[in-house]
Amino acid sequence: MSSTGVIVCAMAFVLACLAAMPPASAALGDGGILYIPSAASIAHCPSSCGDVSISYPFGIGAGCFRQGFEVTCDNTTQPPKLFLISNSTTEITGIYDDYGFVKVPMFFNSSFGPGRNNMSWEWEAPAKGITITSGGNVFVVLGCDFDVNLFDYERNPVGSCMSRCHGGVLPTRGPCNGIGCCFISLRNAMSGFQATFSRADGMAGQSSAGSMYPRIMAFISGSGLYYTNNVTDLLLGWTNTSKIDGAVVEVAITDQPSCESARMNSASYACATNSICRNASSYGGYHCYCSGDGSPYLSEGCTQGDYNPEPKEHCRRSCGNMNISFPFGLEEGCFGNEKFRLNCTAAGDTLFSRGDIQYRVTGISIEDGTLNVTNMPSNASTGKEMIIVSTDEGGGMEGSGPVEDLFDFSMVYDIVIRWAVIDSTCQQASQNITKYACRSENSYCLNVTHGKIFMGYRCKCSRGFKGNPYILEGCTDIDECSLPNNCNGICRNTPGSYKCTPCPHNKEFDSSKRRCVTSTKQRNLLLGIAIGISCGLGSIIVALGVTVLASKWKRGIQKRIRRAHFKKNQGLLLEQLISDESTTSKTKIFSLEELEEATNNFDATRVLGRGGHGTVYKGILSDQRVVAIKKSKIVEQIEIDQFINEVVILSQIIHRNVVKLFGCCLEDEVPMLVYEFISNGTLYELLHSDTTVKCLLSWDDRIRIAMEAAGALAYLHSAATIPIYHRDVKSSNILLDDNFTTKVSDFGASRSLSLDETHVVTIVQGTFGYLDPEYYHTGQLTEKSDVYSFGVILVELLIRKKPIFINDLGAKQSLSHYFIEGLHAGSLVEILDKQVVEEADQEEINEIASLTEACLRVKGGDRPTMKEVDMRLQFLRTKRLRKGLAEKDADIEPLLCPQDKNLYGHIDLVNAGSSGCYSLEQEFASLPR
Repeated sequence: MSSTGVIVCAMAFVLACLAAMPPASAALGDGGILYIPSAASIAHCPSSCGDVSISYPFGIGAGCFRQGFEVTCDNTTQPPKLFLISNSTTEITGIYDDYGFVKVPMFFNSSFGPGRNNMSWEWEAPAKGITITSGGNVFVVLGCDFDVNLFDYERNPVGSCMSRCHGGVLPTRGPCNGIGCCFISLRNAMSGFQATFSRADGMAGQSSAGSMYPRIMAFISGSGLYYTNNVTDLLLGWTNTSKIDGAVVEVAITDQPSCESARMNSASYACATNSICRNASSYGGYHCYCSGDGSPYLSEGCTQGDYNPEPKEHCRRSCGNMNISFPFGLEEGCFGNEKFRLNCTAAGDTLFSRGDIQYRVTGISIEDGTLNVTNMPSNASTGKEMIIVSTDEGGGMEGSGPVEDLFDFSMVYDIVIRWAVIDSTCQQASQNITKYACRSENSYCLNVTHGKIFMGYRCKCSRGFKGNPYILEGCTDIDECSLPNNCNGICRNTPGSYKCTPCPHNKEFDSSKRRCVTSTKQRNLLLGIAIGISCGLGSIIVALGVTVLASKWKRGIQKRIRRAHFKKNQGLLLEQLISDESTTSKTKIFSLEELEEATNNFDATRVLGRGGHGTVYKGILSDQRVVAIKKSKIVEQIEIDQFINEVVILSQIIHRNVVKLFGCCLEDEVPMLVYEFISNGTLYELLHSDTTVKCLLSWDDRIRIAMEAAGALAYLHSAATIPIYHRDVKSSNILLDDNFTTKVSDFGASRSLSLDETHVVTIVQGTFGYLDPEYYHTGQLTEKSDVYSFGVILVELLIRKKPIFINDLGAKQSLSHYFIEGLHAGSLVEILDKQVVEEADQEEINEIASLTEACLRVKGGDRPTMKEVDMRLQFLRTKRLRKGLAEKDADIEPLLCPQDKNLYGHIDLVNAGSSGCYSLEQEFASLPR
């Protein structure tokens, strides 16, 4: 049809419906509507195209769609395909009713040809107001030996991932975890993106190790489930892209920039009666939705979600081993509304449907208002590491839960869904008593929110009652007298509580029988006196003799037990290992009696802290030295080995920035370490105990602490007799003494290497947030693993946030990734601690940031050594000290030769310390360490 024909049809339609709509100025000449139509006025409009249902505001033809929501149907294909009219190449495979969301296929399938190392894939929104939503959308890439980087429309980094294949062959089973498949979660809405694909190791156009898959396939899935499916399922996409779920794309109403301005222009406002307006997720515009039934874009408007508070009689209330309590139900008329409908399978499984997805119900809590469900993929296996967050804004169900482990994914995940009755407040719901859900007399109403989002209301039994508040007489009294309580007398149960009457005179409370009984004190008083006098003298004599014998016997047993513990705790081996030490620094083996006296028998008030390897007590030795005593908490061979490991390592180390070991005790069931007491706690506590106040550490202190910690680690790596890798470098293992001097501690997880070793393969140990990603993936521990962890500490000193913190969106985020993103985006100063910005100059910030970025590089080979890091920090501190002296005395000669002033102007950590007329080693040898 020509544009003239379209205009004629639109004008005819306007005239036919003139009585039911605003003036003609509210409609556009191109057929797009800018008013709220009725269902009857658009009844003639096409309702489907092929397998896709079409609902207003989307539509085909003049007068059938809201401005900006026109679609077109290509009937030349089988089945017919639906496209956005603004861009005939953008296909739509699904329209979400009443929400303004569509599903759009987005996939890329290509190969690395000869001499081709890189490929890219770009997508740009065909019109304003069209964005790829955040949350459920996931960017998935399938193939072997490649790296992926994803950027948004403004070329800001979104995320990255990589895939590797053993032998260059795609796996046939397993999760999408970086072996043949990787993914990037889309956490922000995007109006476009660019993805770059790089062949790993520069293998242009050829497969690695004989790989038959030198190509890749990438796509965006809106289901949010692809990255937990088998690779087998994803392989179907190589030949049949219909198996690939499309991306969820938001199409916003853009004739006004927001709900506020749209309401001011009532003639063109799109949201009907009782509907809710919500600003689009990004880039301006808005859309409408109903909290109950009806259409938010039609003049009939939304209707409040209906709720039936009285189920019919003789409803089935069980499925398998699970009880189904109202408002949930299995049969028509047995549930409160459709949101509470459950299904029971022949196998006895209870199912809950949410859109096109079914979940298996594992628990229902009427008291807490929660529904525990598990997803149902094929070839399911048990797991709980990944929880998908999804929200039904329409009133009632919301799934939530923390990500248990950012590095491990399972085939099955558990979801905890919080639910509400309907989208009404308690005050609104109680005004209509016929539809009010709280039916029990002993119940009350509770408003339910998720963050700042209001969900509705639910009911709860009053205090002292239990049961189901959604049915008449469902909340019954709790008999507190039959439960353990504090009543030491006659207990009388009352509705919702209980009363306690003390026992009368001459009676006492029997805790075993929980009642008052006759007192035996008076009756036994005289008998006790007589027996006491007659037996007193004899008992004293016997007691004295028994005491002497028992004391000798007990001391003999204790001596044998302590000797047995000494042997079990590898005491003989430890004596040999530390026997070669010099007399002045020799590690002492303390007796258990000495440490019991020092800690007042390990009194709980002497506890300094509890860590991963044991409990630390404060003690005072007989020579008045204040010490910290670490007591291992688990009596297992691996813990004893780690204990011996820490003793041997600390006995070899003599460094002012490493905690000093005084000795150990092996006579108890659990071995103990005795080392110097550090009074000012940990760097972690000082930085993160209260981030609302100014930190006690100045910029100078932070540089000094970083320099001292780096010097200690560099000593362990390169200056110790045997290279030692700490393996658990973190701010909570950096202690500060009275003068805030740094002390590196906790060597229970450390490993030492022989001189001919460059790395060692170990079971991965460490703390998330500090853990070297290369070490995590390969299990190969090198000195660069400590360098990565130290880089995270540098970020903590700069930004003053925890290694894993909650960002502004309420999600967990890695501090190292947050820093790298801010650095690359040029917004570093915005995320720095305000105290750092106030006290440091830009040059110093740039140097520390560059050094930190080098430490956090993904590949260990690209990172500097700890010695190089130490030299950089010492150089920075020396330069800052020199600058302070220069401000006081302008005549001080510069320490650097002119030709070496730019030696560290640009970071080159590989060649740091290049030859010149100035020697860092000579200068640093004269500085205090």
